[in-house]
Amino acid sequence: QVELVESGGGLVQTGGSLTLSCEVSGRTFSPYAMGWFRQAIGKEREAVAGISGNRTTHYGEFMEGRFTISRDIAKNAVYLQMNSLKSEDTAVYYCAATGSTGGTFDYWGQGTQVTVSS
Repeated sequence: QVELVESGGGLVQTGGSLTLSCEVSGRTFSPYAMGWFRQAIGKEREAVAGISGNRTTHYGEFMEGRFTISRDIAKNAVYLQMNSLKSEDTAVYYCAATGSTGGTFDYWGQGTQVTVSS
């Protein structure tokens, strides 16, 4: 059974930092893309960052250089370092993985809440 488990969310003040972790069990996604998405209350889910099997990274336009995605192949994990957090970053953050090259994000975690207080 494939499982993606996020951790590291919480309450932080504006301008603070958090690092989200996503640990995968049940299979390896090392050759394939993984990513982070988020969904705020009343808003649609949006892509935050993605990282391919060869560690090429992509970021949402609102990142403004504040977020960094990385992965540890040996640990079968992906991370999201978030700096200079703003209140508008408040959302549930989800880890996701594709199961094939160029595939869709078919595997999802349960999400972790990030709340940025002003």
